[in-house]
Amino acid sequence: MNTAILHTNVQNFIADNLETDIMSILLKKDIFNNVSNKEIAAQIEAKKKCKDKLPTWFNTPNIYYPNKLNIEQTSSEKTANYKASLVSGNTLIDLTGGLGVDCFFFAKKITTVYHCEISENVSKIAIHNFNTLGANNIKTYAVNGLDYLKKSTLFFDWIYIDPSRRNDAKGKVFFLEDCLPNVPEHLDLIFSKADNILIKTSPLLDFSVGIKSLQNVKEIHVVALNNDVKELLWVLKKEYTGDITIKTINLTKTEGALFSFNYTDEKEVALTYSEPQQYIYEPNSAILKAGAFKSVAAHYKLHKLHEHTHLYTSNTLLNFAGRCFKVEKKIAFNKKEIQHLKLIKANITTRNFPESVANIRKKFKIKDGGSTYLFFTTDCNNAKIVLLCSKIQ
Repeated sequence: MNTAILHTNVQNFIADNLETDIMSILLKKDIFNNVSNKEIAAQIEAKKKCKDKLPTWFNTPNIYYPNKLNIEQTSSEKTANYKASLVSGNTLIDLTGGLGVDCFFFAKKITTVYHCEISENVSKIAIHNFNTLGANNIKTYAVNGLDYLKKSTLFFDWIYIDPSRRNDAKGKVFFLEDCLPNVPEHLDLIFSKADNILIKTSPLLDFSVGIKSLQNVKEIHVVALNNDVKELLWVLKKEYTGDITIKTINLTKTEGALFSFNYTDEKEVALTYSEPQQYIYEPNSAILKAGAFKSVAAHYKLHKLHEHTHLYTSNTLLNFAGRCFKVEKKIAFNKKEIQHLKLIKANITTRNFPESVANIRKKFKIKDGGSTYLFFTTDCNNAKIVLLCSKIQ
């Protein structure tokens, strides 16, 4: 950590040159004596990545930015704030602290937060930024979190872990046993220090695989940001053996669409099927990732178009956790019918359909965009159909 970057003249230069071409800075003679142009360029690149993802950091003067890879790997403020809503109590320890975004938001809910980060440089950066942001109830240690836990005599209300999904031997991984630290291998130690554990994993981790690897799973949270699933959060409680609740959240600029269901009950839900009625519903990405294909239909009392078509329908408009469309026209999937629509532009979605969006666009010369929505899908009679729809805001 080069503290000269924090000098006022350097900070002013970074703020004034956020839109400057990075190469033009790198090709200049060194602008400052104690800070290289490469370091300045790295600060500018990292800060720009924080504008939407970490606005508190971006808008606070004198923040020290790690490299842009650290920024890419850290939680966004919105997802970190959601994590903080899941915890309470006096003490929480983050075994894989990183830049400290999650800790910053945990510290708004927890009396004392312990931040462990194995990289001494990243730990120094986190300390500086916590002080700059006024997060005075976070204790930071440049140590391996598991080693700290082994030596600590404290019992924590919560332990939080975000295992690294980059393994030196295997590259990018998502199975818990391949991540660092290996959480399943150390669960006994972790549960000896807390009754409640919160684990962040890749969205690619299959529920059944994660449940098998972990003990005492109480809840799984599927967190999407603007309909893009970012992370799974696993809530473990010591000696818990009850049903597992799946909670989905799609965070947007204005709201968070919540939907919950019972993991075991999903398999037993009875469905009704129907041809398309007046309205079509497309669940948000968090619900789809969670596999709540039956539970979402039962909750909203909707008919499904087909067992493998994750689109739903009704004759009355509902407030739904996803996108809603009015069906303007239903046609069979054939060249003549589609050409009669005389569409130049349309938003195209395929659900349980043999052809890709790219092939459909090429075949029928339909450009992307406009206010018309086309769903190419399969109905309850196994017929290939096209639904021409208008989106309901």
